[in-house]
Amino acid sequence: MMKILVLATGGTIASVETANGLLPGLNVQELRNYFSEQNNTRQHSDLTLDFHLLMNKDSTNMSPNDWVTISQAIERDYNNYDAFIVTHGTDTLGYTAAALSYMLQGVNKPIVLTGSQIPLSFHKTDAKRNVRDALTYCLEGQPGVVVVFDGKVIQGTRAVKIRTKSYDAFASVNHPYIAQIEGGHVTMTTSPAQTEETMQFNTTICPDIFLLKLFPGLKASFFEAIAKDYDGIIIESFGNGGLPFEDENILEQVGKLTEQGVSVVMTTQCLEEGENLLLYEVGQKVAQYPVILSGDMNTEAIVPKLMWVLGQTKDPIAVKRLFETPIGGDLSADWA
Repeated sequence: MMKILVLATGGTIASVETANGLLPGLNVQELRNYFSEQNNTRQHSDLTLDFHLLMNKDSTNMSPNDWVTISQAIERDYNNYDAFIVTHGTDTLGYTAAALSYMLQGVNKPIVLTGSQIPLSFHKTDAKRNVRDALTYCLEGQPGVVVVFDGKVIQGTRAVKIRTKSYDAFASVNHPYIAQIEGGHVTMTTSPAQTEETMQFNTTICPDIFLLKLFPGLKASFFEAIAKDYDGIIIESFGNGGLPFEDENILEQVGKLTEQGVSVVMTTQCLEEGENLLLYEVGQKVAQYPVILSGDMNTEAIVPKLMWVLGQTKDPIAVKRLFETPIGGDLSADWA
């Protein structure tokens, strides 16, 4: 008998229509009925489903504290179940999947995040397929944190929402899909990345970070205003990476931040292929400072990883070393 725990957090999948628009509102019994209906179509009599409503939030309202709550719920019941499904809103699902990948390393059971673009209670909805596929992957898939959506299985640190309405809302960025699910069966294409041979549950995080998207005309003085409030800053630069140093000398300000002990992560606004600070002069000038390189990581993983790393240490050298270490498949071998 296989036992699966479904942890519900809200999101579109659990939403109902109200006078103020869609709002998460399904209770545990309603969620159980929908899951049981999809499980019956699989004809798996040897499967037991339990449910726990952790929260009922639109994923816009999800916070790092909620990542901790989800991770701790899995840790508490880890020995009581064979797999876990987390139902979640799509807007920040990628951030949560990555956060769980850092907090729950080396797991030997499937931990599946899924959701939908249309509520489960609607007649026409992608939720029913996603629920079936999540159950299927728990039964036939491999251990690790993954996102299951629209028949695709994505490494937890590589899922990015790229569409607001279509059923195929998520893409696996800079990493192959883990598997495809079709006709109630899983076809594995690669194995989910594991970080540790032994399990490591660590939910300590530091949320005091800032994410900045660089744009032409950004004032260098802005960095002086935020320096004292954050332990880490992520800069989404242009192309392969680099910082302006002519009209607005942002390069100099970033150098000052690193001197003050602030951890600065450089990434790119481009979705695919990652950064390379050594290619252009504007990047090499940045590389002279002890900035943190993000390789081909996506922002959805960079944000929770920096929070998690800063939760382990505030020493800038140690932060750089740990951040640049691949965890949960978040960095390709070429960048490690």
